[in-house]
Amino acid sequence: MLKIGDLIINSKCMLAPMAGVADTPFRLISREAGCVFAFSEMISAKALAYRSKNTLRMLPANPVDRPIGLQLLGDDEASLLKAVDISNSLGFELLDFNAACPVGKVTAKGAGSALLKEPSKLKQLLRVMVRGSNAPVTLKIRSGWDENSVNARDVALLAQDEGVKALFIHGRTRMQGYRGSVDYEVIKEVKQALQIPVIASGDCLSPQLVKKMFDETGCDGVAVARGALGNPWIFRDIEEYLKGGVIPERPSLDETADTMTRHLDLCIAEKGGKRGVMLFRKHLVWYIRGLAEIRRYKERAFKAVARQEMIGLIEEIRVSEKKIIIPPY
Repeated sequence: MLKIGDLIINSKCMLAPMAGVADTPFRLISREAGCVFAFSEMISAKALAYRSKNTLRMLPANPVDRPIGLQLLGDDEASLLKAVDISNSLGFELLDFNAACPVGKVTAKGAGSALLKEPSKLKQLLRVMVRGSNAPVTLKIRSGWDENSVNARDVALLAQDEGVKALFIHGRTRMQGYRGSVDYEVIKEVKQALQIPVIASGDCLSPQLVKKMFDETGCDGVAVARGALGNPWIFRDIEEYLKGGVIPERPSLDETADTMTRHLDLCIAEKGGKRGVMLFRKHLVWYIRGLAEIRRYKERAFKAVARQEMIGLIEEIRVSEKKIIIPPY
């Protein structure tokens, strides 16, 4: 269980706000497989403030898709305040601010992990959010900008002083991106310095690695990102492994095929026929990692434009790959 402000989450594991991935279909599939709390995709505060149609379409609307958090990305107080007001009207359970995104087009504008280089500016942005939000405010950071400016502890303490109710930390610098080793020690240092919950991320790719994160850092929770790609069952598996040290059997190929079909249909319901199929393409490839004919299946998946084409491929995988055994992690 996690307590963030007045919010109680009945799990120590949540789905991270992955841009371009954590949309409604992905979240619903994850919830059905054991995810208790999820974030929507990262949202630009400026785009939300201007009520961009594309951004508004990204906002959760399904009542089943709860509890849910919204992560905002921004670098100016005015648009952030407007975005917080909109968030209040939509009743998100948690509001997170992103000072961790390493993408160049984001940091070039002074947003995301670039704010780690400007703690005073970050402090003002957090003050705006905390004062304006009806929901608990959290902050997502990285260990630092680069190996010569690892300042996660100082930034975390600043955030706590501004009233942030929990801290999310990815144990890599911005310059590392998603390469190299996770710095468990810096996460541990942040945890020991704070009174608020610390939720860790970085290489939470399996139940074993999640347990390692808890053991080595003392963190209060973990945010799963890449580990959930093609494997929504990871949330169930983590819970079982942390409780009893045993990982449940991998879902059968029939169950996997059924889940892929449901995921496809959720994408189509959300985006329409052709767009939904195109959106699902990458997910199919993630679901079938490890299968013998993955290259051939991938080529066909990325040519599919109609539901029946994708269904045909899923059914072929169901039948032809019955004897393939894929290690769970």
